[in-house]
Amino acid sequence: MSVSVVIPCYRSARTLPVLVTRLMAVLRELSVSHEVILVVDGSPDDTWRTAAELARRVEGVRALHLSRNYGQHNALVAGIREAEFEVVVTMDDDLQHPPEQIPLLLAALEGDSLDLVYGVPRREEHGLVRSLASRSVKTAMAGGLGIRTARMISAFRAFRTRLRDGFEELSGPHASVDVALSWATTRVGSVRVDMSERGHGRSGYTPALLLRHAVNMLLGYSTAPLRAASYLGFLAGVVGLLLGGVVLWHFANGDTTVAGFTTIASMVTLFSSAQLMSVGVLGEYVGRIHGNGMGRPTYVVRERVGTPEALGVPRQPGGTTVAVHAGVGSGSGER
Repeated sequence: MSVSVVIPCYRSARTLPVLVTRLMAVLRELSVSHEVILVVDGSPDDTWRTAAELARRVEGVRALHLSRNYGQHNALVAGIREAEFEVVVTMDDDLQHPPEQIPLLLAALEGDSLDLVYGVPRREEHGLVRSLASRSVKTAMAGGLGIRTARMISAFRAFRTRLRDGFEELSGPHASVDVALSWATTRVGSVRVDMSERGHGRSGYTPALLLRHAVNMLLGYSTAPLRAASYLGFLAGVVGLLLGGVVLWHFANGDTTVAGFTTIASMVTLFSSAQLMSVGVLGEYVGRIHGNGMGRPTYVVRERVGTPEALGVPRQPGGTTVAVHAGVGSGSGER
């Protein structure tokens, strides 16, 4: 089994040297053909300088510098499209995903029973609020997107490189690797892995950003909000019919007292709210269609250090290069 490890990098100048050292030791011990792709996502610090130096100094390491910050998933897409070997492993740059746990992911991929394996932490590695926000994202993916395996999703994953053919035309301002992988296979599994403390700094994925990510996925990859707007309109109509029935009942029984201003104002507010919410949902979809039509790129690679040919890596048949895809979609903001 040959392995390409893709690592999106943002504000990780301090952790990358340690991570690459541990990672290369694990891959050499596995005695597999391997490469490490460091995708620097427009980081404002010295992360690119560190990644480029590692690519020049360490055999088997390549570095990509994106022209701006496109978001973690867009950076992952860039690295996945550069991968040259038969299995892609993705992991974070903050040392929370120990490289020593990679053999567990690869072992689960042995044979043909699974195409995608997630590393699920044995214990929760985040605080209560962050964990609840993370669970809300997975719930949105399971309920709104119909991904039955959403609850096992993790940024620490291994999958067969051929799955990228399933999202070759992926576009839009909010890329999601996990949703795209769900388009390509249903043979998904998980293994329990140990997670470590973050090596430096704090995660950019705050609870608010995670919730926004859930909304982006629902609007970008599902029609569930449109259905919810329809249900809301139907519910408001039922309430209106019931209120009309109550008024007719009182009229038939001789009670002709006109309802007070408060009741009328409440009813107008109720129905106006349902209408505005439905219009807002439609507006979000129209806005996304407009954004896709602008031709904004998923990512643009500013610079590369290390090439497959220089590293002696044979290109896989049908391998995809970033140049082909540089004009589809656009990324989300900072992590």
